[in-house]
Amino acid sequence: MATTGKPQPPALDQVASFGRRFGALLVDWLICTLVASLLVDSLSANPWPQLGIFVLAHAFFVGLFGQTLGKALFRIRCLAIADGGAVGIPRAFVRALLLALVIPAMISDGDGRGLHDRAAGSVVIAVN
Repeated sequence: MATTGKPQPPALDQVASFGRRFGALLVDWLICTLVASLLVDSLSANPWPQLGIFVLAHAFFVGLFGQTLGKALFRIRCLAIADGGAVGIPRAFVRALLLALVIPAMISDGDGRGLHDRAAGSVVIAVN
């Protein structure tokens, strides 16, 4: 039987571990902090630029490519749970906003998906 090339839903047994997800988040946050420090005089007085850059970069790269630089380094990818394809920028933006709030990311279900993943209809899987 020929395949149509259509993405398939990811297997939930491939969900990335908390450690890999957290490591990727730290790398992404450090990169956003570096970029923000080039754009503003003092991040200690105003932490909002790095948070804004984080949300926008996360929404763009996860929405279109399924990976940020941190996710690529930790060999994980964010996919749509419905079909295994790209999440898309609008859903990735919602995911990034909830991730920026921290609390939704700390609450996960039995599948290892945080509230931000549930809201966006996404899953972060380990890439071999």
